[in-house]
Amino acid sequence: KDPEFDPYCDPANPRKIKYDDVLAASRRCVGCVVKTPCVKGHMSETLGMELYFKQEFLQYTGSFKERGVCNTLLLLSDDQKRNGVITASTGNHGMALSYHAARLGIPCVVVMPQRTPLTKISKCTSFGVKPLLHGSSIADAKLYAMTMSKEKKMVYVNGYDHPNVVEGQGTTGLEIMEQVPDADAIVVPVGGGSLICGVGVCAKYIKPSIEIYVVVKEDWVARAVMHIVEQERFVVEGAGATGVAALMAGLFPNLKGKKVVCILTGGNIDTTILARALERGMAAEGRLVKFKVTVSDRPGGMAELCNLMATCGVTLRDCIPERAWVKGDVYSVELKIIAETRGWDHTKELMEMVKKSYKECFFQEIGGSSEKPIVRRGPCLAPNPICMQK
Repeated sequence: KDPEFDPYCDPANPRKIKYDDVLAASRRCVGCVVKTPCVKGHMSETLGMELYFKQEFLQYTGSFKERGVCNTLLLLSDDQKRNGVITASTGNHGMALSYHAARLGIPCVVVMPQRTPLTKISKCTSFGVKPLLHGSSIADAKLYAMTMSKEKKMVYVNGYDHPNVVEGQGTTGLEIMEQVPDADAIVVPVGGGSLICGVGVCAKYIKPSIEIYVVVKEDWVARAVMHIVEQERFVVEGAGATGVAALMAGLFPNLKGKKVVCILTGGNIDTTILARALERGMAAEGRLVKFKVTVSDRPGGMAELCNLMATCGVTLRDCIPERAWVKGDVYSVELKIIAETRGWDHTKELMEMVKKSYKECFFQEIGGSSEKPIVRRGPCLAPNPICMQK
């Protein structure tokens, strides 16, 4: 047989998930996973809607993946529990399986690509399972894991298509409909699709009129991460912020004034990635500006520029002098500056002051205002997206 054949995910024998399956999963997992809060966000006024955040990053391993994993493990037969479970993962699914398998005393193997970040490997280990590293991609890891599952008669737990996993993820929707019963829409981040499938089945059964969304261009994600940190004081990973990113990008103007639930799916973000996301978010909103300016290389030349920026209320973040490749006289130095401002309008004020004081300066092309900068952006992945309609 094909080593990648999964009887739980057979296209020739599709499994249909029903509301009763999700309800049963919810009862089965009581006490095993966290019933996370769904609270009104501070961003409601900014986005012009009554916005609620389902805080799935509060699960013990930091993501909603625990729901599907827990439900799947609880449904294993005694023989399956003895033989154990196996999966291929680069993060949240592997950590969730590691934790709940160790908690239930079920043998578990998590196969990760060799280039998986050390933080995710150490997290899995701390939850009770040391990952097995194999291959250069998740596809290589999956093939290896599925081959091993057949050799050792272990159950391969697919984090996306396994019916019991989908049932477990659907319990998120069940809780949302209990916590915000009059919600008009739910915005769901989509990776493998198990969450939106489970939530859709459950929410649509309870309230057929509710709308389910999610599609966004990636350049908005960093901005969303930054705003969630600043306004809500939640630290979420990029995937967890995609719902907010879609709302910020204006993809759903039809939701203005309505009650909307956004699922923050996970909070497992490396500190270095978080730092990058915050800086990219600031740059995208004109709060970080990069420019070049040629100043006198005599004593006081750089100090004059710093004094000018201070007068404008701008913070100097970084400064790199360049002398060897500067055109013109040898008494000049080109400074590559990264500065922090309050936004687009403040950045324009800085530009005007620098251009007035220095003949040779270069700013990256920007425009717009603090509310809506002018940026050229391609279409997102949505069919006929609202943002691209004329």
